[in-house]
Amino acid sequence: MYIVSDLWKPNFMFSNPNFLVQVLTSTAVKKGGLSTGDVGAQYKYKNTLIEVKVDTGSNISTTLTLTDIVPSTKTIAFLKFPDYSSGKLETQYFHHHATFTAAVALKQSPAIDLSMTLGTTTFALGAEASYETATSKLTKYTAGISVTKPDSCAAIILGDKGDTIKASYMHHLDSLKRTAATGEITRRFSTNENTFTVGGSCAVDNLTIVKLKLNNHGNLGAVLQHEVIPKSLLTISSEFDTKALDKTPRFGVALALKP
Repeated sequence: MYIVSDLWKPNFMFSNPNFLVQVLTSTAVKKGGLSTGDVGAQYKYKNTLIEVKVDTGSNISTTLTLTDIVPSTKTIAFLKFPDYSSGKLETQYFHHHATFTAAVALKQSPAIDLSMTLGTTTFALGAEASYETATSKLTKYTAGISVTKPDSCAAIILGDKGDTIKASYMHHLDSLKRTAATGEITRRFSTNENTFTVGGSCAVDNLTIVKLKLNNHGNLGAVLQHEVIPKSLLTISSEFDTKALDKTPRFGVALALKP
């Protein structure tokens, strides 16, 4: 089970108009007999955003985001204590028809991640790659292309260093875009395995959405999302194997409350 909720908001944080608590959250995850959780807070000061999270394993994660140090850029620094080697520094550049991101791990032999997207509102082309300085090799590269129309969207993605190709299509069935049908085909060349997935979504009303998906391996997934109060969502999800009904299905619950 996965639960997210607001906790509290100390009044003294609101005495300074430039220093504002965005949101405080608590999460809990239970898998088998093991339970884990964390408490997080998000603060904003002018163009600086600070996020701090403490989990039950005594790990402290801190994310610092600086916007527009250079026009149209965002710089993000992530640190985790006591695991200093998991730190990362990332820089993003945004343009009307292009974005570029570079990230480097904060350790002695870092991995460098690069990604780029080019396109318009109807057509987009993107690629990403990861370079390991310790071995001087590309450990990941992915490329994709998508075409978006008012009532549909299609995409083709080449991933897993060229081992997997995925084609997907989504079509809205009504003018208000309350109902949609989707289909996806995935081909893994190394194993000659094909996966076919069909699904759809339907807005029951203005506050509730239901989503379903089923693949040729018999895996069925369902999601129910309801807006309890404005900007606050309750999500209930489930997944089970239709070819092994004796197995216990997986269930998840998430509650996100925003001020």
